[in-house]
Amino acid sequence: MLTAGELAGLLIAVFWAILVCFMAVALVKLSRLLTETTKSVAELSERLTPLLDDVNKAVSETNRRLADMEAITDNVREVSGNMVKITGVASTLLAGPMIKISALGHGLRVAMARRERRAGALRMNGHRIVAGRTGRSLRSAERAPERRAIGRGRG
Repeated sequence: MLTAGELAGLLIAVFWAILVCFMAVALVKLSRLLTETTKSVAELSERLTPLLDDVNKAVSETNRRLADMEAITDNVREVSGNMVKITGVASTLLAGPMIKISALGHGLRVAMARRERRAGALRMNGHRIVAGRTGRSLRSAERAPERRAIGRGRG
């Protein structure tokens, strides 16, 4: 029979052997995992190299097109600045005379209307009004037919 110390030693040896077996299985699985990971990384790098080349080409093409677009936007900016200058010059050249012509036309219309009112007032009154009289005499001449109508009982 085994003594207590020998039995304890035997149990520790058995547990140690079981622990070593579990560790060996874990190490085998870990080595398989590392092997598969290495294969996956190798395949990924094989696929990734052409993909990175394509991305590099796309970025280069995009940069080239952006440079072209920058040139176009600079030209558009220059054209719009020129259009602002042309519009200002055209406004200065055309607007000033147009405003003056419009003011002249308005002044002529007002003068013609006053002249027609004066001529109408002279005809309505039947009297000649001497030039140089104020608008007061014209207004009194315009009211003369009203006064006559009121005096006859028509108002």
